[in-house]
Amino acid sequence: MSIHLEPWAEDDLPLLQALLGDPAMMEHLGGPETPEKIVERHGRYLGYPGALKIMVDGVAAGWVGFWEHEWQGEPIYEMGWSVLPGFQGRGVASAGTLLALEAARASDGPRAVHAFPVPDNGPSNAICRKMGFTLIEECDVDFAERILHCNHWRIDLRDNPPQ
Repeated sequence: MSIHLEPWAEDDLPLLQALLGDPAMMEHLGGPETPEKIVERHGRYLGYPGALKIMVDGVAAGWVGFWEHEWQGEPIYEMGWSVLPGFQGRGVASAGTLLALEAARASDGPRAVHAFPVPDNGPSNAICRKMGFTLIEECDVDFAERILHCNHWRIDLRDNPPQ
């Protein structure tokens, strides 16, 4: 299986609709986004270097991204990911996240990356552990105008990457 990342492109709107418009895919994030919000998000992803499509053997399998944010007065990258059901359970999200961490490490942006999966999202919390993030605390986070109770994970990009 060959996995790589590609920049977000104009024709990736259907992928984002499948990831963010599906109630099952969004169960840990407060439910699906509206079609209008998905189109708005797609527009923000275009041309943004941290918005990346996960490709598996030439097929779009999901999304991973990192974006600049401020957390408790510190400039950080926040990171998230989502993989279509047909690609879940095969290491695709982990591989995409590792590649995105490498891209963040190569950037000239913040050196800290934070992720905020909800506590009952076992797969996303497992990815954080596997990538070498440290669990800091549980906290409330605003996601797409929804307040979610999350696990707060952090990794320092100056540390050695996971193998």
